[in-house]
Amino acid sequence: MKRAMRLLSRLVLLAERINVGGQAVIEGVMMRAPRSLAIAVRKPSGEIAVKREEVVPLSERYPVVKLPVVRGAVALFTSLVAGIKALNFSANEALDEGEKKEEFSTLAMGGTMAVAFGFGILLFFILPLYLTKLLVPIIGDSNLVFNLVDGAIRVAVFLIYIWSISRMKDIQRVFQYHGAEHKSIFAFEAGRELTLENVRGYSRLHPRCGTSFLLIVMLVSILVFSLIPKLWPFYLKAGARVVLLPVIAGISYEFLKWSARNDTHPIVKMVIAPGLALQRLTTREPDDSQIEVAIRSLNEALEVNAGYKDDRLVV
Repeated sequence: MKRAMRLLSRLVLLAERINVGGQAVIEGVMMRAPRSLAIAVRKPSGEIAVKREEVVPLSERYPVVKLPVVRGAVALFTSLVAGIKALNFSANEALDEGEKKEEFSTLAMGGTMAVAFGFGILLFFILPLYLTKLLVPIIGDSNLVFNLVDGAIRVAVFLIYIWSISRMKDIQRVFQYHGAEHKSIFAFEAGRELTLENVRGYSRLHPRCGTSFLLIVMLVSILVFSLIPKLWPFYLKAGARVVLLPVIAGISYEFLKWSARNDTHPIVKMVIAPGLALQRLTTREPDDSQIEVAIRSLNEALEVNAGYKDDRLVV
């Protein structure tokens, strides 16, 4: 009983001190706290499979990671790694009993990341640049107009992509778990006990969502890419976009954190409204069994992280 009360008091303290985040995976949810990670997946049998681990922040080994903008670029990379690992675990656990399970090797995981990253760059950054280049005889050679058209095409491609995948049945289930993840995090941030009844009533739209982050990236890139000299040849412009992606990710990350801290301000509400609206595509209302999985994942992550606050051991 004393141990349970001590854990509960630590969880209350954590709710005041730490940020948690997550990601929907196949038939499950991954949750992250500053020093922990947990994945909960609903197996075909109905049982919830759980994987959890401690996470040592890179900022402890490399203080430079704590710097603004830098931490955003690093967070993007580490999130990609953790996300692919979580998807691998969830894909295996969601298989029917008797089906062959395979684990990614480090090389395979690196290759998967490279392909996914390369596809994203080509689709959302290189393709809009090429299409805008083709439109120069129509839009003229104004640098301002060029970047505005390029940005508009980039955002349009992104929205079409999101809308297209949201129509897929399997993805819609992932988006339900995405909604369950947001509801659970909202309840935690409100200091509520993580029960089905408490979590169910919260919104599925969260201001710190990765969907909002990606939309911010699209908009910030318009400003950053405007710094690239318009007289540069196509290959240099394309290469500069790849090089500047960490900067764009870092700036977008800082803006997302700032907007999440000030989301009650009228102006901030107006600024984050497009990201919240886009989440209506990338989230769906979850059922109770999906909310249970999200709660389990968050509880497991918090239990591993419960000995710490502000990235320091609680003594």
